[in-house]
Amino acid sequence: MEQLNAQSTHQKLPIGKLLKRIFFILVGASLVSVALEIFLVPNKIIDGGIVGISIIASHLTSLSLGIFLFLLNLPFLIIGYKQIGKTFAISTLFGVSIMSLGTTLLHPVPGLTDDPLLAAVFGGIIMGIGVGLVLRYGGSLDGTEIIAVLFNKKSPFSVGEIVMFINLFILSSAGFVFGWDRAMYSLIAYYIAFKMIDLTIEGFQESKSVWIISENHKLLGDAIVARLGRGVTYLKGEGGYTGDDKKVIFCIITRLEEAKLKLIVEELDPNAFLAVGNIHDVRGGQFKKNAIH
Repeated sequence: MEQLNAQSTHQKLPIGKLLKRIFFILVGASLVSVALEIFLVPNKIIDGGIVGISIIASHLTSLSLGIFLFLLNLPFLIIGYKQIGKTFAISTLFGVSIMSLGTTLLHPVPGLTDDPLLAAVFGGIIMGIGVGLVLRYGGSLDGTEIIAVLFNKKSPFSVGEIVMFINLFILSSAGFVFGWDRAMYSLIAYYIAFKMIDLTIEGFQESKSVWIISENHKLLGDAIVARLGRGVTYLKGEGGYTGDDKKVIFCIITRLEEAKLKLIVEELDPNAFLAVGNIHDVRGGQFKKNAIH
């Protein structure tokens, strides 16, 4: 009965959000195509995952890169449909199709630079932004993550560790195919893309959780509200060693406000306990910044 009720309350994605998702996945996959055909592939620099395998296979067989990008991702799309869901699989299929078509259309276009370092840097930046947009709007362009999720269930390694192992193997393979200097350039491009993916998904307004334990909790809380414009919540705590009652200040800030918050704590209570952590998603509540008086 509960399952039936849950299914009956499931609603389709509003047309506005659906069009937004389609647009940004289209833009993201197109950017990846540009990164591959205009920067990375002409300079024999590869990426990790299925994309990297596809670049090597295309080089060895002289067949179109787009063919390998689509065919090698197809089995993982089927697995993703069963393991993760219909919406994810359709979004990924759309993104992979655009990426494959884009690389095919752009293949005759000459690369913008013959300098492998410039190609690695700018290719990595564009690649990371493109992949980040697709991930941010519910899709994927690579089946490696799906493999990692499946292996994670039967191994002691995390999804991130499995992806890293797979990509290190693929990037190392570039040394045998394209030469070890190209493998090192590939590592540079991969690292830059990895960082740009995080930046694209989280943005410059990445949220951070703040926990402060202080005898001057009210003074600190009022200062955060007045000087940062952020709301605070007072939690009740108990010292594990002393058993004393403690007041804990909890609030959410952006990364740009972290330095100012630390300055406020240092000014008002240098002995306060302060912990700051990254938050990848904030929903509900009153996170919107208040006016600073």
